[in-house]
Amino acid sequence: MGKIVRVGSRGTSRRIAEKESDNWTGDSYKEVQKKAKEAAKDRYISFGRGTKRIKFSEIPETSGRPTGKGLWISTGRGTGKRKLQ
Repeated sequence: MGKIVRVGSRGTSRRIAEKESDNWTGDSYKEVQKKAKEAAKDRYISFGRGTKRIKFSEIPETSGRPTGKGLWISTGRGTGKRKLQ
């Protein structure tokens, strides 16, 4: 990308460095997640208060966030409500 100033060592030093593109959101982050999942596919994770465990590769892929269309949400201090369009 471009050159930026980075501050280090408790704010006492400055250096100019190349800024890499961000990969913590969007499609680029999905690729990072996919690579990490592939690398750890044979490891076990525990869940359910530590009583169950499955392999990391057995976790299903998600397909996005569900819409809230038609749901009621509270407004104000919980005294009113409105329906999402």
